[in-house]
Amino acid sequence: MKQKLLSIALLLASITPCVAQTEVTTYQPGITEDGITYFLPNTQIRIVVTATKTHFEPGEFCNYAERFLRLKNVTLTAYDLWQIENIKLYSFGTANKGQAYSIKMKQKTSAPLVSLSPDGRLLAINDKVTLTDDNLPTTSVTRNESKKQNAEDFKTEEILSAGSTEKMAELTANEIYDIRENRGLLTKGQADFMPKDGEQLKLMLANLDTQEEGLLQLFRGTSNKETHVLAFDITPTQDVEKQVLFNFSKYLGVVDNDDPAGTPVYFSVKDLKTLPAVNVNPNAKAKKESEDLRYIVPSRAEIKVFTDNKEFVSQSFPMAQFGRVEHLGGELFNKKNTTSVQLNPTTGGIYKIKAENPDK
Repeated sequence: MKQKLLSIALLLASITPCVAQTEVTTYQPGITEDGITYFLPNTQIRIVVTATKTHFEPGEFCNYAERFLRLKNVTLTAYDLWQIENIKLYSFGTANKGQAYSIKMKQKTSAPLVSLSPDGRLLAINDKVTLTDDNLPTTSVTRNESKKQNAEDFKTEEILSAGSTEKMAELTANEIYDIRENRGLLTKGQADFMPKDGEQLKLMLANLDTQEEGLLQLFRGTSNKETHVLAFDITPTQDVEKQVLFNFSKYLGVVDNDDPAGTPVYFSVKDLKTLPAVNVNPNAKAKKESEDLRYIVPSRAEIKVFTDNKEFVSQSFPMAQFGRVEHLGGELFNKKNTTSVQLNPTTGGIYKIKAENPDK
């Protein structure tokens, strides 16, 4: 995500020093006639679920697996099996449209460079920052390719010419037993045509393993795996004890919250109330808050994702909406000081502040 950089240069006219001239670029969201409008952020939580979907496909001779090879619990019909591998949490910021403020460009200020995010969040004054929201995981599907043998390549002419499926299965089973017998003779050194050296022996054994695996697929079937990444965004504003995030079925994966085919996966939110107390001086002179820069002192909240019998993740984050709005004095941006400020784009808190007085 490319950040949007809004540069406002204050050019003081030498002929009429009482008038401040402002260089205005082509209209962009955030720029008004009086200056720049910006938003403080909401902190959102992205819940990233990684699940594996395994698709099972029955083999051509699955009905004869137990009879000819004594294989039990063989797949007889195609089906999918889902499993949640892990759940991770990530925080990111979005503009809180309910907290909009303006920076007025005045002659006496030294704030010529204001950096906003594309959605209007204040990122920095007199400094440049780079957003990293593009690094957030998104929904995706990855097929886990595994090398499988094509069983058709290992069917002998005798198997292919058999008159029935049952006969084909019997001949295939006999071929598997022959392969196993030949492997045993090779390992014991009793084969009619023994290899010349160890490397050739390894190659012959590997070829037998490949043939057996290919033919066994005709009885046991095959499976393919896919990794599914699913993302759910929440914007907590208050404590939540137990709320359904989605329902999960081991045969269907993620389903609707009200689908009885799945069991609920919940999330909870708890304000940890880490906000420092405010010391109010009753004798202090009231500020002209309209001229101050707004920022947020965030409070931490704990997010959990769980089922009735398992907790997947528990993690705390500093969150803007559980914090409070504070003011950074306008005197930091007068002509006597050159101040640079960076705000955290996720929480709205001050990340870095640097003030320089060129007269000293």
